[in-house]
Amino acid sequence: MFPRIGALGAAALLVGLGASAPASAAPTSASTATAEEQRLDRAAPQEILRRSGFDRRAPELARALAKTRSYAQARRLVASQGGDLWRRAVDRVQGRGPSGGDLSRDDDRPLYWARLGMTRELRQWEPSGFRLSEKQRARLIGALETSSRGQDAVTYPRGHKHTKRILVTGFDPFTLDRDVRISNPSGAAALALDGTTIRTAEGPARIEAVTFPVRWQDFADGAVERALRPQLPRVDLFTTISQGRVGKFDIERTNGAWRGGFPDNENLSRTETVPVSDPASQPQWTSTTLPYKEIVAADTGRFPVYDNTSVTEIPAGGTGPVVRPDGPTEGSTAREGGGGNYLSNEIAYRATLLRDRLGLHDRLPGGHVHTPVLQFGAGNTDPATGAVTDPEFVRNRLDIVAQVRGILGAAASSSS
Repeated sequence: MFPRIGALGAAALLVGLGASAPASAAPTSASTATAEEQRLDRAAPQEILRRSGFDRRAPELARALAKTRSYAQARRLVASQGGDLWRRAVDRVQGRGPSGGDLSRDDDRPLYWARLGMTRELRQWEPSGFRLSEKQRARLIGALETSSRGQDAVTYPRGHKHTKRILVTGFDPFTLDRDVRISNPSGAAALALDGTTIRTAEGPARIEAVTFPVRWQDFADGAVERALRPQLPRVDLFTTISQGRVGKFDIERTNGAWRGGFPDNENLSRTETVPVSDPASQPQWTSTTLPYKEIVAADTGRFPVYDNTSVTEIPAGGTGPVVRPDGPTEGSTAREGGGGNYLSNEIAYRATLLRDRLGLHDRLPGGHVHTPVLQFGAGNTDPATGAVTDPEFVRNRLDIVAQVRGILGAAASSSS
């Protein structure tokens, strides 16, 4: 079994990626580039941007910002350019429009690095002709985050009552201080699947996708609930997705209410109970309502798919953590869900808790899928000397994305 520090963090350890980040870091001021934004100037991100044509996005925003004369105008501009960034990333991955360069179209990384270039421009922008407060600047950055992640663009066609509605979520790349070249197959799957229709045994199903940052504070601030609360009552199935173990998919049976402290993309740690609204009614555990037996039994692709039932708990009356292969015992305190105690477990916990608090537990299939770790090809594993891509890396990502599509098809076919 993999080291159980959290699904995203566990993946990092499996490929040697999680050892050196600090436990915490001082917050930056609004005008100072964040830890994520500071990585932009490394060679690999610049090459990824250049070879995809997305290196133009941040300069275009900077030029447009220089012409704005009010906060309201800037807000409209930022939302528009953020939405355009999302659409261009989806179009590129799905083969529409120019590729912008020789980087393979299936790549999720141009969107990530282009967004950071744009937030850095916003953070450092000094308007001409009007005063911009730090609260207003933060709102502009928030608007860019929301629009460039597809969170305000979820649209299901009307008049298609026999078409199922599926919502999926993906994540940014992470553990970038160890290997800045990293891609995240869950983000790639979100871009590849957004707005597409799949055929299932129950008929057609329309998929909409959004992505989320690998940052503890965004989750504490309610980013998941804001994005998913309007959508869950009107979808037929949802799946949060992240990168998990090497060589296998996991359907996570149980999610835990505990943050294990692995550093996020800002090099910040959080070790605490997952912060939610109304903590007095907060459960220690939530469960998947995906048809996990049918998913595991289906032929969805080359990677094996497992029903993962293991958790780590402090038993009722106990003082130390205990691994439970068959799930939590009554009255226990969560320390790790099936997917660990990092942000992948947390998004699964938050989404399924929201499902339950909306009264949808018995009618809405939903839960978490962990993909295999996306690995570079043999001979390209050293981040100091390796290329930003290689044929095996591309093949692995394409196969993982295709199998995510297959898993969604199996889930939709098995859900009445």
